[in-house]
Amino acid sequence: MTRAWWRVAAVLFAVAWGGNEFTPLLVLYRTRSHLGMLTVDVLLAAYVLGIVPGLLVGGPLSDRFGRRPLMLPAPVLGAIGSAVLAAGAHSPALLFIGRVCSGIALGLVMAVGTSWVKELSSPAYEPGVDAGAGARRASLALTTGFGLGAAVAAALAQWGPWPAQTPYLVNVAITLGALVAVLGVTETRPRSAQPGRLVDDLRIPAAGHRRFLRVVAPTAPWVFGTAASAYAILPSLLAAQVPGLAVGLAGLMCLVALGCGVVVQLAGRRLDCPDDARGLGVGMLAAVPGLVLAAATATTGSVTLGLAAAAVLGCSYGLLLVGGLQEVQRIAGPDDLAGLTAVYYSVAYLGFFVPAVLAGLHGAVGYPAMFVVGAVLAAACLGVVLLGWRRHLPASAGPAGPAGPAGPAGPRPGRSHDEAPVPVSSGPARSAAS
Repeated sequence: MTRAWWRVAAVLFAVAWGGNEFTPLLVLYRTRSHLGMLTVDVLLAAYVLGIVPGLLVGGPLSDRFGRRPLMLPAPVLGAIGSAVLAAGAHSPALLFIGRVCSGIALGLVMAVGTSWVKELSSPAYEPGVDAGAGARRASLALTTGFGLGAAVAAALAQWGPWPAQTPYLVNVAITLGALVAVLGVTETRPRSAQPGRLVDDLRIPAAGHRRFLRVVAPTAPWVFGTAASAYAILPSLLAAQVPGLAVGLAGLMCLVALGCGVVVQLAGRRLDCPDDARGLGVGMLAAVPGLVLAAATATTGSVTLGLAAAAVLGCSYGLLLVGGLQEVQRIAGPDDLAGLTAVYYSVAYLGFFVPAVLAGLHGAVGYPAMFVVGAVLAAACLGVVLLGWRRHLPASAGPAGPAGPAGPAGPRPGRSHDEAPVPVSSGPARSAAS
């Protein structure tokens, strides 16, 4: 019972693996499958087209019907997506379908799986666990899956047999294994006997919470904005420096960025505090030098600088992801947890469009200048976090530090707390926005 979260986290890991294995293979599709740059950009966007509906529908519906009914389809869709991608190396239509399936699967595990891990990482299921464990565990499972998926896919495509098929077939096996593991996990969100109107469940009142709007949402696009800069933009800028090894370099930069994201989440546990936004603040602080290093990489073409930039941007990604999830889990009430998690990830995935936007602007403005502008914007966003550092805290945030349990619900002297969530009049009880 106390380790049931591992089996749910295994699905997050497997589906995240399948979601990111496509990224280092972009060079492969452009060179061996002869797909144009525009086609590849559309395939990248197709991923997000699947993620957002999976997030926004799957999260609220799992709050209504339970975690299991919305979670179990995710690894099935993930395996189907990888199988279609393996079959469609030379077919943009099949690649598009495979990417959408992978995106829907990832959207479901991000919203539903993250919430399920959080609930299984509570004292009711694991006595003595600390309050931030659920967010850390979900974030680590996703980040590890993203990183290993990209790295293994790149290695298999660079040196293994059937480079356009083997990476995906490996993921099919991993994902089906995770599906078997999760089948017997305890349901933490039983279906309501009087569920009320479905339309009410699709509303997320907690998304209007001032803490979410003024502190969490402004930092969310930087989660995948920093990650995408590290493993989607920089490898393409450095491809000419490593002829014949471009796919391998892309995988290495993914591994460096997301590996640093994993390590910093483990080491940054002490940063979390329910009384301020230090996790998000340090994450935004790391984004500034990371983007400056990216600008230097674009200017010099140095692989060494590129790897350093990927490492710093990966640290920013890891801190922002786990910090944002911890804020969300404090803001959301039990009836809004999956829904608000879905909204958070949907905003975070806006950053995934950064490579396409920069590619579109590249003809008018060079990458070095754009990365410098990004560093300035990151510094401005850091200022926004500092302004809201201890403001609009949810009433459930207590005086305990990151290693201790949540303290009393009342506000501490000198701190501004929002009202505690209250039920709305129609439908099942939901958390009201402040």
